[in-house]
Amino acid sequence: MFIHKAFKFRLYPNQKQIELIHKTIGCSRFVFNLFLGKQKEKDAYWSITEEMNKKSSSNNQTKKSEKPIRVS
Repeated sequence: MFIHKAFKFRLYPNQKQIELIHKTIGCSRFVFNLFLGKQKEKDAYWSITEEMNKKSSSNNQTKKSEKPIRVS
C-alpha cells in the first residue's frame, strides 16, 4: 500500500532574492522561447522540403510513365 504525502511551504524572500528570482525566470523564459522559435523554423523547413520532394517524385513518376518518342 502506497501512501502519498504532500508538503506545502511558503517562502518569504527579501528584495534582493525577489530580484534574483525574477531575473532567473526571465532568463529561462527567454531561452525557452528562443529554442522554441528555432524548432518551429526547423519544422517549417522540413515541411517545405517534404512538399518539394513529394512534388518532384510525382513529376518523376509522370515522366517515367510517358512512352519515349522514337525518331526514325
